[in-house]
Amino acid sequence: MPFGTRSRAVLAALGTLGLALAAAATPASAADATPTTPTQLFNGYRNCSTDADRPTYLWAGNGLVVEGIPGTTDPTDNSPVTVQYQAWPVADPTQITTVTRNYATPGFEATANLPADALADGQTYAWRAQTVDGAAASDWSAPCYVTVDNTRPANAPTLTSPNYPPDVWNQGGEPVEFTLSANGVDDVTGFEFSWQQDLPVIGTSIGDHGIPQPVDPYSDTRYFKRADAPGGSATLSLVPPSGSGVFTLWVRSLDRAYTGSAVTSYTFRVSSTAPTVTPAVPSPEFGRPTTFTLSPDSALQSKSPVVGYSVQTIGGQSDKTVEVPAAADGTAEVKLTLDGIYGERLLVTSKSANGWVSDAGSWGISYDTTPTVASDVYPENGSGGGAGVPGTFTFAPKVKGVVSYTYSFNGDPEVTVAAGAHHAARIDWTPPSDGFYDLTVHATTRSGIQLASYDYFFDVN
Repeated sequence: MPFGTRSRAVLAALGTLGLALAAAATPASAADATPTTPTQLFNGYRNCSTDADRPTYLWAGNGLVVEGIPGTTDPTDNSPVTVQYQAWPVADPTQITTVTRNYATPGFEATANLPADALADGQTYAWRAQTVDGAAASDWSAPCYVTVDNTRPANAPTLTSPNYPPDVWNQGGEPVEFTLSANGVDDVTGFEFSWQQDLPVIGTSIGDHGIPQPVDPYSDTRYFKRADAPGGSATLSLVPPSGSGVFTLWVRSLDRAYTGSAVTSYTFRVSSTAPTVTPAVPSPEFGRPTTFTLSPDSALQSKSPVVGYSVQTIGGQSDKTVEVPAAADGTAEVKLTLDGIYGERLLVTSKSANGWVSDAGSWGISYDTTPTVASDVYPENGSGGGAGVPGTFTFAPKVKGVVSYTYSFNGDPEVTVAAGAHHAARIDWTPPSDGFYDLTVHATTRSGIQLASYDYFFDVN
């Protein structure tokens, strides 16, 4: 995408509006204030270059936005003024193009658009700005120099990796080394890359008083790398976004105007480098602290020592991520209390000294925390008793630490009873009528965890 295309198009429309207003009226003179030479000059939202030997290269397919801040000697007077811009080819200073921005506010950027048909591809131009207030005019600014570059790089870059070839499954554990080449395009100055196919858009934010805030895109090393010379190459050392799988790096070349080439890509494969997760006992009890040993992938450890682990719990009462440092041999231990009422999973990734983050090793367990329900008169999924015939129901735990049970018949208000000997409870109940009944029961632990509910179905004769 050409640099700032969308913003340039909007401001081009504003510049056209300014020219139309100029034909209708000219701003009145602002009292006795004297116009001052515009400052803060920008072209295409990039800095003005006053060095004729080092012009700013710009895409100008839709014209070129030029701007500066006009002023007068009276800083308290905000009466509108006019800003006049002149541009000419450095090779022929007699071919002057003039554009005007009327009703500009002193102290704020005043934009105008140099028309595309006055700017030839490959030519270098100078432009300057002047503040006009009625019959008075300021001195002209020092000229800014730009070279128009409307031609995108003809070839996409070439992209190779010496340590992660594309057609095999590679052992992970070290950054991927890439070599990017301009592929014979002489004016390529750098490259843009991303693990996502949609590459970032190069743009410029606008600050106070409308002043552009241009930033060298190559300062963002996450996505940009400058070539070692115009038309040259660059190297990258990147850690993939996850520890294993099929990855694609997308790359395009950028010329001096930051216009991008066609996008090319490099796809490669990385085998799993996940750590091993081993509990101290094969089936840890619900609600009991358990120590887990974390061990690195041996091939990964041989490339760069594992220095730590990230342990994520899933399905517990309060899921969390715990960072655990590794010992010199790459192993680590972590103590966790598993309290997921249906079970819990651990996802564990390792991090190596060179920044490599593995894919996740997984460990999980299922729990049945529903209570056991039994009745001497009203059997589960059967029938018995009758309306007005009392029955006894016994609740017993499947996990340790139960202190109470909460129950309800057919959605009636819940009733809670304390657990007694062996953490069980017993209730007496008399059905008010015959028919189908659903007894719902859940237990609560000493730590306040409400365990899974159980539905006990039966018929009253």
